[in-house]
Amino acid sequence: MRRARSGAAAKPLGQNRSGSSRAPAVAASASGTGRARRPAGQAGGGGRAAARQPSAKRQSPSSPRAQEAGPGEPPPEPPLPPTAPAAPSASELDLGEQRERWETFQKRQRLSFEGAAKLLLDTYEYQGLVKHTGGCHCGAVRFEVWASADLHIFDCNCSICKKKQNRHFIVPASRFKLLKGADSITTYTFNTHKAQHTFCKRCGVQSFYSPRSNPGGFGIAPHCLDEGTVRSVVVEEFNGSDWEKAMKEHKTIKNMSKE
Repeated sequence: MRRARSGAAAKPLGQNRSGSSRAPAVAASASGTGRARRPAGQAGGGGRAAARQPSAKRQSPSSPRAQEAGPGEPPPEPPLPPTAPAAPSASELDLGEQRERWETFQKRQRLSFEGAAKLLLDTYEYQGLVKHTGGCHCGAVRFEVWASADLHIFDCNCSICKKKQNRHFIVPASRFKLLKGADSITTYTFNTHKAQHTFCKRCGVQSFYSPRSNPGGFGIAPHCLDEGTVRSVVVEEFNGSDWEKAMKEHKTIKNMSKE
């Protein structure tokens, strides 16, 4: 029967059951070599402390934006959403002695700064005019237009105006505003294609269009206006069947879309 080996071959005292030993760290400290003592969990043999350490291969989930960044680089900052410029307030403008009067006017009318400015501009710029509103039959198209309460209507007898009874008054483009229905409008053109005959896709009503006589303005159908703003109507016949001659002889129609 063989005898058990003694000395160095014997199992050192103090070794734990998992196979790790603190003896090398103690000996190094006693010999004065200054070697730092290993933290628990870094000793060989895979002790319980080592089992608690997260695996080096395991990584926390990252966002796609972080994955796009290179190694060692911080993820790029997300782009900021565009911000609309802030509307100026009365305190930001040099209103002088009129500041208190302006602020009182805003409060009395219950208007924002922009709303108060629009009211005054409309009153001054369109002096003598009224704001008409109107639209198509189904309501998909709505607009507003600044014009006189006394309307001057043209009754044209060109090939298309005669068929659709296109009576209209003419205004500059700056006085017309489409309130809704841009996606509900379709356009028909023919011949010179200068006139833009716009009408509602749904109900087929033409409440306004761009006439050949004034391509920079709009022809508004008076019968498509809401009630309450028209005071009187004067109708002038226009010989559109001989369009070039009629335009040459007419004194004012070509300038009706000018400011």
